[in-house]
Amino acid sequence: MPILNSLAALKEEMTAWRRDLHAHPETAFEEVRTAGIVADKLAGWGIEVHRGLAETGVVGVLRGRQAGGRTIGLRADMDALAMEEETGLPYCSRHPGKFHGCGHDGHTTMLLGAAKYLSETRNFAGTVHLIFQPGEEGAGGGRRMIEEGLFERFPCDEVYALHNWPDLPVGHVGLRAGPMMAASDEFEIMVRAAGGHAAMPHQCIDPIVIGAQIITALQTLVSRALDPVESAVISITQMHAGTTHNVIPSEAWLAGTLRTFRPAIQAAMKAGLERTIQGVAAAMGASAMIRYKNGYPATVNHLAQVREAAAAAAQVVGPDKVDAEAPPVMGAEDFSFMLQAVPGAYLWLGQAGGPSACGVHNPGYDFNDEILPIGASLFATLVERRLRDGA
Repeated sequence: MPILNSLAALKEEMTAWRRDLHAHPETAFEEVRTAGIVADKLAGWGIEVHRGLAETGVVGVLRGRQAGGRTIGLRADMDALAMEEETGLPYCSRHPGKFHGCGHDGHTTMLLGAAKYLSETRNFAGTVHLIFQPGEEGAGGGRRMIEEGLFERFPCDEVYALHNWPDLPVGHVGLRAGPMMAASDEFEIMVRAAGGHAAMPHQCIDPIVIGAQIITALQTLVSRALDPVESAVISITQMHAGTTHNVIPSEAWLAGTLRTFRPAIQAAMKAGLERTIQGVAAAMGASAMIRYKNGYPATVNHLAQVREAAAAAAQVVGPDKVDAEAPPVMGAEDFSFMLQAVPGAYLWLGQAGGPSACGVHNPGYDFNDEILPIGASLFATLVERRLRDGA
């Protein structure tokens, strides 16, 4: 079965929804307009609507034609990135410093399309919880929804989500059992030394040189302290020190990120990072303070749900376009919190070759509207397969 006919016919309408959301991006926990549009559409289709989880979250409750005790959750993220758009599109962001540069406008639209179809057909036995989540981009909106009772108020036997993926061809689906995306932690380092005149470095302890040594030393944690069959990434992404040409400063500030797949590796890399930073600073006569923040955990798919999602994807796009052993990536995703609470699977839906032809979080990015009916069909097919009468 290809894309569902009614969703193929809905493509132009979905495109208009998506481009309207794109033109009015809202960042974490500010998705008031977006949530209002979502709630109004769901209510207009006869779907029970609940608002207010994690401030701007929306949950729709849709029951099938047949009674059934099983419940599936489908999740889409709604927030935009705090960055400038440089696409020049007619529907580009109207809000400076806010931009749907990751395609969450498309994810919201695909789940709305599936909701409209399912509300009209209700060809399933049981209940679907349509989860529209705020604050995915670093703000932990998924965690907040769970902490505020998402799965107590709206129990789910399984939960699914998907993300557009510019690295895959249009209509191709990638997923895998086990870790699919990495845990993402952040750290900051303050090196305190002894500044002075740049012409007299022997009278100083230079925090910039020490910071450079720390950056170099941290790379050996992955290359020499980690089992080569394991994976980790340590990246220093910021370094700030000094105010003028002829003064060695007293402090240097660095920041970066640690990405891992397994908790044991995460703990070992964190310990090694702190040990290395303190050791290098002490060896050069300085001190260092470290602030470490655990971020999103790894996104770990469940085997049974991966098999079901792969089967549903094959039904929509064809088995030749589904890779159920896709290689994992070091990006992070807060759907990971939902997968820790409920069995489920996270999928990538290819959109390469779209109007932007670039990756997410790029100022020139745009969601490819050609995949809107595909993603909506995938969501709907998952429901109809998993909530078959008597399944």
